[in-house]
Amino acid sequence: MTDSIDQSVRFVSVPDYIPTITGLYADGFTMCVDLTAVDYLLHTNRNVPSGVVAQRFEVVVNLLSMAKRERIRLRLQVAEGESVPSLFDIHPSTEAMEREVFDMFGIVFDGHPDLTRILMPEDWDGHPLRKDYAQGRIPVQFKGAAS
Repeated sequence: MTDSIDQSVRFVSVPDYIPTITGLYADGFTMCVDLTAVDYLLHTNRNVPSGVVAQRFEVVVNLLSMAKRERIRLRLQVAEGESVPSLFDIHPSTEAMEREVFDMFGIVFDGHPDLTRILMPEDWDGHPLRKDYAQGRIPVQFKGAAS
C-alpha cells in the first residue's frame, strides 16, 4: 500500500480484485465514487511498487467510507486482451462506469449485466481513448466561407 495526497493506494492483481473489494466493502468502503482506466502504452517503464508487474492498462477504482471519512484508491494492472470481473454485484453504481471503460478502452468486465457501448454508436470501430487509436479530424465548415 502506498499513499498519494493523503489517500491510500493499493495495487491489486486480477485474482485478488473481487476479494479485496469485498473486504473493503465489509470494512465500510460502501461507496464506489469512480471507476476508470488509463492506457500506459507509451509509458511502459513507469514506476510501480516492487512485485507489481506494470501492464498496458490500469483500471482505477476510488472507494469511499462515509463512516471513517476515508478514501482508498485501487489500481489494477490489466494486460491487453485480459478481462476483469465486474463490480456490479457489490457496487451497482459501477454499471455505467464499467460500460464507459469498455467503450473507450475495450476492457471487458466479466459478469456485467449489459456490457454495451454507452458513448459511441453501436457500430463504431475501435476504442477512442486507447493510445494506439488513430486520431481523426472532421473539417470545420464556416457559414459563408468560400469553399
